[in-house]
Amino acid sequence: MEIVPFVMMCAGAFLVLVMLAIAFSGPSAARVGSRRLTAVKTRLTTDYLTQNMEAQVRKISMGRATRMDLTMGRILPNPALLQKRLAMTGKDWTVGKYGMATFGLAAFVGLLLALKGAPVLLTLFVALFVGIGVPHAVVGFFIKRRIAKFTAKFPDAIELLVRGLRSGLPITETMGVVGQEVEGPVGEEFRMVSDKMKIGRTMDAALQETSDRLGTPEFQFFVITIAIQRETGGNLAETLANLAEVLRKRGQMKLKIKAMSSESKASAYIIGALPFIVFGLIWYINGGYMQNFFIDERLMVAGGGGMVWMAIGAFIMRQMINFEI
Repeated sequence: MEIVPFVMMCAGAFLVLVMLAIAFSGPSAARVGSRRLTAVKTRLTTDYLTQNMEAQVRKISMGRATRMDLTMGRILPNPALLQKRLAMTGKDWTVGKYGMATFGLAAFVGLLLALKGAPVLLTLFVALFVGIGVPHAVVGFFIKRRIAKFTAKFPDAIELLVRGLRSGLPITETMGVVGQEVEGPVGEEFRMVSDKMKIGRTMDAALQETSDRLGTPEFQFFVITIAIQRETGGNLAETLANLAEVLRKRGQMKLKIKAMSSESKASAYIIGALPFIVFGLIWYINGGYMQNFFIDERLMVAGGGGMVWMAIGAFIMRQMINFEI
């Protein structure tokens, strides 16, 4: 067996797996809205005192990190971004736990494929893909689920804020009431904002930290609305009531788009996953038969071409169902 076609096929398979993961990851979260809000967010976070306090918080967090967290932080790329994603899940996951899960899963898959007689390079590529991709997908799943729960309850929280403001309560006390009365991620985030204000943080700084951690346009709209009202004045209760109505309509539009694109997403998942499922089942039943894909150069070329065309089709289907609101 010549090594060059074999290496090319393994590299192509790994590339196709990565492209399929990107294609099936779903639409990005409101990139256009984030770009529009970047300038305003920058203006709200340039205060020197806020930056100094954030630096102190980072130092305290680093002091609480375990030895495993520090070790995995040196090995894993961009640990700060990873820590932010883990915090967005609402779980007590750390960088150390994430790294142990990644390496443990990669080692388990690699050992399993080696025992089944898979080629070395294919075993390495699949183990790395599963070890890196599965923990990333799990974290992304919990982030999306928590953000979805937050977005669904957020208009109700804003309306509760409006009722508190109209009854004469200040905005700071009303946020504490929302944190106590609303369940789920919305209540948790508002309780954190209220606790930060009790220990001396300004309301704008506490809200902006929560907005950076959540990364949702809905909460960014809320933060910017309050910041602009504090600078220009006006009826905050009326402004927040209008914002709640806009967010409800935005949520309804998202549900309509999800319903319209569900069939295309299901087709993409089935078409993309079926060849790999059939390949794995046949390998499990008769491993020697599938070994020809790594020996015969004609089968290598045919398999690589089929995966490339499948990846192109998955990418096209993703673009057809990628809607931005």
